[in-house]
Amino acid sequence: MRLVEQARSIFAELGYTVEGNGPTFRAEREWKVVHVNAVLETGELPSESGQFHCFVAEPEDADDLENKLRSQNPDYEWAIIVVDGEDYQVERAPPGPRVSA
Repeated sequence: MRLVEQARSIFAELGYTVEGNGPTFRAEREWKVVHVNAVLETGELPSESGQFHCFVAEPEDADDLENKLRSQNPDYEWAIIVVDGEDYQVERAPPGPRVSA
């Protein structure tokens, strides 16, 4: 469950209020609610509603997870944070707002 603790810590450090227990929880800041899933295994993707989902994974699971998300093309914006020891990086972030000139 270390990955779950790290996921909660990352969002708390970023100023989010973290709600819920276990590998799936909500992180909320101002107007934004992110559904966070600590990926303990790359099984089924969540089908719950919500505009933003963030998956927190270990390095060895990140590529499989990204491939699965791309192939299933869920109806929400998604990001992947990869945790490696005490460090983490955003592996894939949702695209920014579309701007036309």
